[in-house]
Order: sequence, then structure tokens, then C-alpha cells
Amino acid sequence: QVQLVESGGGLVQPGGSLRLSCAASGSIFSIYAMGWYRQAPGKQRELVATITSGSRINYADSVKGRFTISRDNAKNTVYLQMNSLKPEDTAVYYCNADIATIPTMRVGYWGQGTQVTVSS
Repeated sequence: QVQLVESGGGLVQPGGSLRLSCAASGSIFSIYAMGWYRQAPGKQRELVATITSGSRINYADSVKGRFTISRDNAKNTVYLQMNSLKPEDTAVYYCNADIATIPTMRVGYWGQGTQVTVSS
């Protein structure tokens, strides 16, 4: 069994910063890509940023220059540093990870989500 546990969400004023963390635990053989997605009320879930096991990074255009994704492979953890936050960044943020529990089985796992609210 694999779990992804997110933390770090909350309420912040426009222009402020937050740092999200997502730790994977359980029966893990290897972790491949990890990433963050978000879903605002009434909208579809969208990609925010991804990072591969080789540290290749991809960002949504809407967050480039403001958000930074990173990972600590020793801790099975991915981070999202969010700066210069805007009201339109308000959403539930979900962690995703591509994990193999045995060498021949890779599955995408999701965290439970953490709320980020940007408001004055």
C-alpha cells in the first residue's frame, strides 16, 4: 500500500508565499515522476508542475517564474514553493506520483489534496 500525504496549504494574501510538501510512504520500489495538480471550483483539474526522477521539470505557463518544484529522493518527497501568489491560484492542490511497488508494476497515486486560498 502506498500513501501520499500533503501538507502546507492555507490562507495567504496576494503576493504572499506558501510551500507545499508531499511525502510518499509504504511499499515503494521506485518513484518516477512526481508532480502537482490543482482544481479550482467549477473547473477541471490542471497540471501545475512535474519533475522526473532525473529532475527534468515542466511548469504550466500560468505559474512559470513564480512556482518552483523540487524533490528529495532520499525522503520520497516533492515540494512546491509558490511565490507571488494570485487570487487565481486558489484551488485544491493535489500531489501525484508514478510509483512502482514491484519492478514490473507502475501506478499513478494521488494525495488527498490541500486547500490553497489566496485572498485579502
